[in-house]
Amino acid sequence: MRLKSWGRLTDYSVDARAIDSRFSAANQLKERPALSHGAGRSYGDVAISQGVWLTTNLDRFVEFDQKSGNLTVESGVLLGQIQRLFAPRGWMLPVTPGTQFVTVGGAIANDVHGKNHHSAGTFGEHVTNLTLVRTDGTERICSETENRQLFEATIGGLGLTGLITQVTIKLKKVAGPWIEAETIPFRNLDEFFTLSKASEAFEYSVAWFDCLSKSCHGIFTRGNHSNSTQPQKPKIPKVFPFTPPISLINRATLGILNASYYFLGVATKGKKTIAYEPFFYPLDGIRHWNRAYGPRGFFQHQSVLPQETAQVALQELLQAMRKAKAGSLLAVLKTTGKRDLPGLLSFGMQGVTLAIDFPNQGEKTLRLLKELEGIVVKHGGRLNPSKDATMTPATFEAGYPNRAKFLKHKDKGITSLFFERVIERKP
Repeated sequence: MRLKSWGRLTDYSVDARAIDSRFSAANQLKERPALSHGAGRSYGDVAISQGVWLTTNLDRFVEFDQKSGNLTVESGVLLGQIQRLFAPRGWMLPVTPGTQFVTVGGAIANDVHGKNHHSAGTFGEHVTNLTLVRTDGTERICSETENRQLFEATIGGLGLTGLITQVTIKLKKVAGPWIEAETIPFRNLDEFFTLSKASEAFEYSVAWFDCLSKSCHGIFTRGNHSNSTQPQKPKIPKVFPFTPPISLINRATLGILNASYYFLGVATKGKKTIAYEPFFYPLDGIRHWNRAYGPRGFFQHQSVLPQETAQVALQELLQAMRKAKAGSLLAVLKTTGKRDLPGLLSFGMQGVTLAIDFPNQGEKTLRLLKELEGIVVKHGGRLNPSKDATMTPATFEAGYPNRAKFLKHKDKGITSLFFERVIERKP
């Protein structure tokens, strides 16, 4: 079948087959060693290989402990399915990324983070245990007390340690499916950092900014869970209906789009109670929004910058973008906290993450991404593998010092295009 990553950069021809069930997974993986593939929301090539096992059929809810909040599900269950079932019942995922269309297995393999890294860390921190199938046909129960080293290699391990079939996650107790949110316009990046510091007591915070403006003004959003128990009325999402012949996100449209979004944020600033879906997953309101970038697709740069160098590094990154006359509609900043990372290859560190999308303009875009990568490395940051399509082996080595330790636990029968391009090749 043909597979595309979320960035739609390349159309891959792969041998893709579905795991029948968690009970047959060990035999299937032993007979045909291959990488697992979830919902396809990684932007680059971490979930692509010549052969993959689709986890579509691993979609069952197994058990829920009402007292502890421990939920056991199969790895192909989507995060959104968990949220929709449990939020009205007073439980939510403790950490969720910017899209609900991610499988539980994918969330662990990429150790995703959300708007509350500073207060709750990454997804992997809330995994109680997982069942991992290896290509030798063995099945391992992994947790902090059982097969701990393999557990730490699997969290953030990009699917390279085996196939996750079942997971137990500790959910967060909430009143209902609502968030008390506040939006605050800011005039420049200095104000963003001031707001971030002043918002540390809030569970969630995130900022969009206009990277085309000289001031880098933007909209800061922060929030906490609401005490409201009112039922939520589901909304029918819009669908981006087709792939246009050229990217609709370009120099001619970006200025207008960014200005419009900023002034809309200014006009609607203040406090309000909103449903969790538009708060956590604003882009999910438009299905297939990635089509807007046209047939050539888009790149995403996501880096985390250490707290002590973040402000200087951000200015250098933005200067490089202006020099290249490149801009973005989706430019997002989030603060990250000081945490003990649960995985050997976990992305987070204390500081600030920058996520920014670029329409694919060939060599021009590749040159810019290389320059941004160099700035990140110079300042002691790292790139996010789940968003990457251009990272060099040297950059991976610099950002992920546990590479050698991780390789001791990698399943020898599993590979990916990302592994072959970045991890396997020595700097």
